[in-house]
Amino acid sequence: MNASYASYAFALLRIVAGVLFAMHGSQKLLGFPGDGSTVPVASLMGVAGIIELVGGLLIAVGLFTRVAAFLASGQMAVAFFMAHFPKGPLPIENQGEPAVLFCFIFLFIAAHGPGIWSLDGLRTSRSVR
Repeated sequence: MNASYASYAFALLRIVAGVLFAMHGSQKLLGFPGDGSTVPVASLMGVAGIIELVGGLLIAVGLFTRVAAFLASGQMAVAFFMAHFPKGPLPIENQGEPAVLFCFIFLFIAAHGPGIWSLDGLRTSRSVR
């Protein structure tokens, strides 16, 4: 891949991963998409839903990206070890592949920063002027 396209590919990864993560939260909190069932907000799954919905949207638009991605990465690590690991250590056996992928994608985003097409980028460029 030509290096000139890398920033665009990263922005697309950040946006798509953020939107997909937010959809997990909206499903838990709002019942959409899905069958309409929700979880109590004041529960462990409710807190996870808040992190997923708010964190996913922040990651997608690139606002407070490093913090949001770091928190989302940690939540996915906790989710893997609480919900999936007890079923077996390998993600392919315990259906934990999405949690592991989200964890490491968000860890990379936290380390890399928001990149192009981000509100953080707009905030930074305005403060430099």
